Amino acid sequence: MAGPEDDKLDDERHDDNPDEAAAEGGVVTMYWRPGCMFCAALRRRMRSAGIPFTEVNIWDDPSAAAFVRSVAGGNETVPTVSVGATAMVNPPVSRVLAEVRRVAPDLVAAAPARGGMLTALRRLLPGPGRRRD
Repeated sequence: MAGPEDDKLDDERHDDNPDEAAAEGGVVTMYWRPGCMFCAALRRRMRSAGIPFTEVNIWDDPSAAAFVRSVAGGNETVPTVSVGATAMVNPPVSRVLAEVRRVAPDLVAAAPARGGMLTALRRLLPGPGRRRD
């Protein structure tokens, strides 16, 4: 008989030693399938965030599909992203980025100043009523 814990989707698993996982290579992998708009959106966001990653089509790779099922409650839910030994099912890019920074901080550049690139440019360029010192 299934308990209440069995009903929850296990969407994140951590390795006890993230440095070992990062040292194994292939730190970030995005599992996807053709026609998945969520995969396309996450792919764009990860590229925009400067996260280097490998893509694996689960329809072409049965072992990848089995991995996704093992971390997604038996379903082939994509996008699924693994960072080292941590697997995340349909994560926001902020969560992927946080995990990359935890596991392999040298993989991504430091976060931009609060407010993003536009705010940083506004601080540098003189505007109406602003003096540049």
